[in-house]
Amino acid sequence: MQTTETRANTGVSPENHAPSSTQNRAPRRGISDAALRAAKPNDKPYKIAVGDGLYLEVKPNGSKLWRWKYRLLGKENRCSFGKYPNLSLKEARDAMEAARKLVKKGIHPAQQKQLDRLKAGLEQANTFEAIAREWVALRDWEEITKKRRINILERVVFPPIGKLPAKQVAPVHILDILKRADKNNGNSVCQEAKRTMSAIFEFAVATLRADTDPVYPVRKAIAANKTQHKRPLTTVEIGELLKAVDGHGGNYQTQCAFNLMWLTLARPSEVVEAEWAEFDLEAAVWRIPSERMKKRKEHLIPLPHQAVTLLKGMHTLTGTKKHLFPHRDDRTKPMVTASFRQMLHVLDWSGKFSPHATRTTGSTRLNEMGYSPDWIERQLAHEEPNAVRRTYNHADYFKDRAVMMQQWADLLNQWKKGESNVIPIKQERAA
Repeated sequence: MQTTETRANTGVSPENHAPSSTQNRAPRRGISDAALRAAKPNDKPYKIAVGDGLYLEVKPNGSKLWRWKYRLLGKENRCSFGKYPNLSLKEARDAMEAARKLVKKGIHPAQQKQLDRLKAGLEQANTFEAIAREWVALRDWEEITKKRRINILERVVFPPIGKLPAKQVAPVHILDILKRADKNNGNSVCQEAKRTMSAIFEFAVATLRADTDPVYPVRKAIAANKTQHKRPLTTVEIGELLKAVDGHGGNYQTQCAFNLMWLTLARPSEVVEAEWAEFDLEAAVWRIPSERMKKRKEHLIPLPHQAVTLLKGMHTLTGTKKHLFPHRDDRTKPMVTASFRQMLHVLDWSGKFSPHATRTTGSTRLNEMGYSPDWIERQLAHEEPNAVRRTYNHADYFKDRAVMMQQWADLLNQWKKGESNVIPIKQERAA
């Protein structure tokens, strides 16, 4: 049990173990950490006054808590700062001074502490990874496109900054990511990561979870490689390529998908992900739904008789599946465009031709044949660049395209046989 003398030395009044009003008002700068450490628990809580309303409350269980008594708007209030000795005497005085400044502004320190804690919690919840996944989920993309974008983020971006609050990501972080991606993953991955990060930060700024886009200051630090577009194939090369594919001893399904791409000039992804429900073989029509199209508009493709024959043959093999060309390992999913690249690599065509160049080649040759650019662009599902013309031109030219694509398919057969000197003659517009 403490004596009256001990309580006096520590600034504790003997009455009810509470500091006197005089002790609360007078600063106690002479009190030491040693005296605070030496304070023993009693059967009731008591206070050790430090001065200016700051005191240490000693609990019967031995815990010692910093408290500060203050007045705001005519009312007495208290706030706590933490435990002693975790919070030293000096740190408690510093906390009191900071709280005093808030009180002068009419702010309750405890309420400000709650607000700061809430803000800190929100910042932790608003990590770059959380915002990035939210951004991807909001995109009007196919699921496979979303998965590809998440994949590049998981491989290149999330490891260094994914767990950081978006506001804490700095340009130095971004530059490090770009340098590593350019070195380890290639320039195209680096540039895609840069575009993606910038779009995510733009979204974060718009939703008040970031102040700036840290990609912008370093956006030109690593230049993009000049795009090398594959040139259109000549009629001789078209014949050689298709003949090589037909003689390829690899996966028959890959060969059929490749040939369907040439017969329709559809995008590689549209072909490999095609579903049987999209085809009407009797009407010779392929109806690609809007959700699978790049421009999110339904696209009708006329099927030449060569394509119908190919599809009827495939139906005997995969007609019970959802997709024309099921994935090799998971038959519930479609094959991937990488299958084309692997086949071209085996055939020694990978450096001369890419699957997407099929459309470039088809467009070039059909234009040379004198077909209407409107028909060709509609076949390729390209959008009219002229906004005014696009508004008034809703024509599909389906019958005209059917005639055009039948002649195209016939020419592919002739070029495959080595008849490269055939001069195509454009037929008249369909009735």
